[in-house]
Amino acid sequence: MTQRIANGHNGYHADTEPESPSISASSSNASDSGLEGTNGVNGITNGAGGLSLNGKRNIRERMQRKKSSPMMPNFMVSAPGKVIVFGEHAVVHGKAAIAASISLRSYLLVTSLSKSRRTVTLKFPDIDFDHSWNIDDLPWTVFQQPSKKKYYYSLVTEIDQELVAAIQPNLADVSPDKPADVRKVHQNSAGSFLYMFLSLGSPSFPACQYTLRSTIPIGAGLGSSATIAVCLSAALLLQLRTLSGPHPDQPPDEARMQIERINRWAYVYEMFIHGNPSGVDNTVSTQGKAVMFQRTDYSKAPDVKPLWDFPELPLLLVDTRTPKSTAHEVAKVGRLKDTHPKLVGSILDAIDKVTQTSAELIAEDEFDTKNEDSLRRVGELMNINHGLLVSLGVSHPRLERVRELVDHQGIGWTKLTGAGGGGCSITLLKPGVPREKLDRLEEQLDQEGYQKFETTLGGDGVGVLWPAVLKNGTHEDEEGGMEIDQEKFLNAEGNDGVERLVGVHGGMPGEREGWKFWRVESDPQL
Repeated sequence: MTQRIANGHNGYHADTEPESPSISASSSNASDSGLEGTNGVNGITNGAGGLSLNGKRNIRERMQRKKSSPMMPNFMVSAPGKVIVFGEHAVVHGKAAIAASISLRSYLLVTSLSKSRRTVTLKFPDIDFDHSWNIDDLPWTVFQQPSKKKYYYSLVTEIDQELVAAIQPNLADVSPDKPADVRKVHQNSAGSFLYMFLSLGSPSFPACQYTLRSTIPIGAGLGSSATIAVCLSAALLLQLRTLSGPHPDQPPDEARMQIERINRWAYVYEMFIHGNPSGVDNTVSTQGKAVMFQRTDYSKAPDVKPLWDFPELPLLLVDTRTPKSTAHEVAKVGRLKDTHPKLVGSILDAIDKVTQTSAELIAEDEFDTKNEDSLRRVGELMNINHGLLVSLGVSHPRLERVRELVDHQGIGWTKLTGAGGGGCSITLLKPGVPREKLDRLEEQLDQEGYQKFETTLGGDGVGVLWPAVLKNGTHEDEEGGMEIDQEKFLNAEGNDGVERLVGVHGGMPGEREGWKFWRVESDPQL
């Protein structure tokens, strides 16, 4: 018997029976995994007396005929970027680090096409990428082999090179006129998508378009590729009717299972591009909040511990716009450690101690995000962490300049985030910072070529807007809201335009009605 989860305003139900107007079960691998569609016999009485033989036959034929499913509505998925809060570089040497979500997000619009169409399209205007494939021309026979076939619940721990080879002909005509470096990015995006699409889908998958906009700086160490992975994973799983919720009354165990399902397939996308990623970026982007992670054996996956109760903290993110090389900075610390093993070892131990202390501090019952003393203690740990990273030689004059400007205004505590050598800094803001101070800082940063983002640390993970309808303060609100179509989405100007149109917060404090999230808190019994 199918168990349904009441979810009237979301349009989703339990894994086996989504309420949403959707594709039929036959358009996915649902029948293979027990997600059978209904055959539509309910509501037809077969006891009418006096029917002719032909009449009875017509009723039987109608009863046996498969119901046609309505086209799935446009919907949206969103996932956050991430920053390393504590533990950079020490984590490379077996110590712990903490990564947390930020409220800069990627937004994916899924547009269903008519049943006569047989194409699937990726449209990523932020990287000037737009490509379509005929669904019927994709290498389904290879992916559908019994030894290769995967399902929504499969755990994929490595990329199958035979499947990668099968995709290559479908990547040959991707962005042929672009420069080699740009084309490589486009082909990586296309290849990772096709690998996931072919693994989860089936030849009868409905035609659709995936349009992505992001407010996250690319190549700044903020997990932008992982947000795309999470958005596409969640979108495909929703189209396949294998997710329920999100819903405020969803049982925590079920919510965790849903999050893990999205995360597993996002990791497949990341593996296709990066080979052997840590999995931290996609995990933070999926679940939100924060994680503590540690990798003592590089032949194994890192130990990742969710920090479900990590508080939301006010954050200033500044992009130095200085190109950085993670590999270069990691190698620099490695050489320093080889030269001064005891000294550098003690610095790495100290960074680890800062990470552990911060986790303990934030977990205290009396920790209050609105209390300056609580924030000051976290901020002091950020300052100490930064100072230790400076001693390892991974800061940069542009990063130190941000600290100087922030300290001059007296508005918070600043450290580099990520590999250093450029990239970004994060500032934990003091409560009640006057707007004029932030404006003066922004003016100075603009003059010196920085890019500033006022964001939040430790917010929600992957979210869903179903259908893609939002209230935007227009006359359409009286009729339920504005439907977000591809044209509006593509024409939204810059980050501010995207946030105003579809943003989780819409550029305002608090959440906008419509977006829903899988939210999980720590189990008090654990």
